[in-house]
Amino acid sequence: MYTRDQTRRIVVGKVPLGHGAPVAVQSMASTDTRDAAATLAQIERLAGAGCEIIRCAVPDMEAAEAFKPICAASPLPVIADIHFEARLAVAAVENGAAGLRINPGNIGGEAAVQRVVDAARAHGAPIRVGANSGSLPQDILERCGGPNPRALVEAALGHVRLLEDKGFTDIKVSLKSSNVLDTIAACRLWAETSDIPQHLGITEAGGLLPGTVKSAVGIGALLLEGIGDTLRISLTADPVKEVEAAWHLLRACGLRARGVEIISCPSCGRTEIELIPLLEAAEKELAAITEPLTVAIMGCVVNGPGEAAHADVGVAGGRGQGVLFESGQVVKKFPEADLLPELLKAVQRVLDAKQLTQPEEND
Repeated sequence: MYTRDQTRRIVVGKVPLGHGAPVAVQSMASTDTRDAAATLAQIERLAGAGCEIIRCAVPDMEAAEAFKPICAASPLPVIADIHFEARLAVAAVENGAAGLRINPGNIGGEAAVQRVVDAARAHGAPIRVGANSGSLPQDILERCGGPNPRALVEAALGHVRLLEDKGFTDIKVSLKSSNVLDTIAACRLWAETSDIPQHLGITEAGGLLPGTVKSAVGIGALLLEGIGDTLRISLTADPVKEVEAAWHLLRACGLRARGVEIISCPSCGRTEIELIPLLEAAEKELAAITEPLTVAIMGCVVNGPGEAAHADVGVAGGRGQGVLFESGQVVKKFPEADLLPELLKAVQRVLDAKQLTQPEEND
């Protein structure tokens, strides 16, 4: 099996993918690409949340032309999402797209594929080809007995061959289904078949809660097996939520960490403070921090510090008092009303200390 340490290396803009590179976080702009200002504003928000690669839809030539100002100002490499029209792919790449999302089999014939390959090669733009269970060719469906994992892999292989036959190997693939188990099986089968890096995702996953759960199960299972070089958690929600969920997933899988991880106990009959409002307020205040940090918010002064001993810093409260603890040891007591401000001050002290211990860059 080709794990992420063994897949071939490609580069999207300046972001490396495959062959041991960190699993990269992607999202897709929900704005009208033809509105360059709105699209750039959303890309800035996504970059601030930790997005590393952004994809934009290209439904027509006006959108392809908008790639020029978008790519010139974007803090992230921008991938053009193309369906059916080779001329749009060529125009997007010429206007600065760092990569393409196309299916060569429906781009308009061999001559059209050659045009796209020539443009992508000339501009150093990798191509992602994909197979989606909802849009598989009829002949493959009949041969494989439906939109199953084997059909997804066969469809993706067909697209890949069209590119490799023209000497183009700067490729990544995606195999997606709204069925989590089918997606897992297809991606495993691909990893046994090819060293081409994989973009992971569960398509049509749904809203914030169900979509995150389905994506965590499907993508998480694959990541833990060493499969997957980049990912998008597709949600019917603000794309910033996709990025936030992706980082939580990468941290849970032990692969990458960004920002504050808040650990908190579930509310129960022993909780003696308004834990949920405190947690929500802390999440809002700490959202802008990018330094990896573990913060605990516990509802029991007696057991809280011990249960969250691995946190960088934490608070617990009850019966009118609050405590601040570090490494499971209480270091300060204060009135319960000061839980949030004391926590925020402690977090800032930790961040300042981390900054002081970081090595300076050489001139």
